[in-house]
Amino acid sequence: MNKIKKGLGRGLSSLIGETKIENNTNRLSLGDISPNKYQPRKDFDENNLADLTNSIKERGVIQPIIVRRSNDGKSKYEIIAGERRWLAARKAGLHEIPVVVTEADDLKSLEFAIVENVQRHDLNPLEEAEGYKKLIDDFSYDQEKVSKFIGKSRSYITNSLRILSLPSEVLKLINEKKISAGHAKILVGLENAIFIANKIVEKKLSVRQTESFVKIFKKTKKNIKSKDANIKDLENSIQEKIGIQVSIKNNKNNKGVISFLYHDIDQLNKIIDIIKANY
Repeated sequence: MNKIKKGLGRGLSSLIGETKIENNTNRLSLGDISPNKYQPRKDFDENNLADLTNSIKERGVIQPIIVRRSNDGKSKYEIIAGERRWLAARKAGLHEIPVVVTEADDLKSLEFAIVENVQRHDLNPLEEAEGYKKLIDDFSYDQEKVSKFIGKSRSYITNSLRILSLPSEVLKLINEKKISAGHAKILVGLENAIFIANKIVEKKLSVRQTESFVKIFKKTKKNIKSKDANIKDLENSIQEKIGIQVSIKNNKNNKGVISFLYHDIDQLNKIIDIIKANY
């Protein structure tokens, strides 16, 4: 038996810690191995997978995958880390793959999968958040413990988990990588999150542009809500009479601005004629 020592930095090696492992040169039949049921990543990039498949055809699998003995009866071993290499090996037509066999319970298996993907930046924001939520819901982690385990700030974990509160329509766009984690962070808590998300996709808004758009939208909405009912009635009355959009801004000391929104030269002339005729 060999041991992988601690102190190798945060990553798969440090996670294995002092866990006993079998000989690193073990080779197993691909058919005896099943995917990690706790794998947070749902989609594997087809282009990257194709590149890895071609590399494996040329050079074989250089880095062993990590597996544990399975207890579900469907296969002899279950992947802990290295599912992408296993998939590519199958596509390359290999029958065997080098493995490291280790002892690991369900929690350790989930921890391996999350760390491997987070460090490789392979997870989209939704998959990452769901991985953290599983640690909390199924293995009694709290946000502070997740933060220390992943090596990211508490606020990062909190913001990541808040993404899961977004409407399903928005979550679908995140999953399809049409909006980023930065976009999603802005959308959390907005009543019109679906509307804003669709605008991000439609207009191809950057995160900064999205922030500006949301600020303008909130300001406009606030002005509409806070406008006095009598002022609003007066605006509507004038608009009905002259057929031109009117905006009245009246402050507490009854000073303000009346604006006429015209769309062409004819409407401008109409406003001028009305003023001349009455004053």
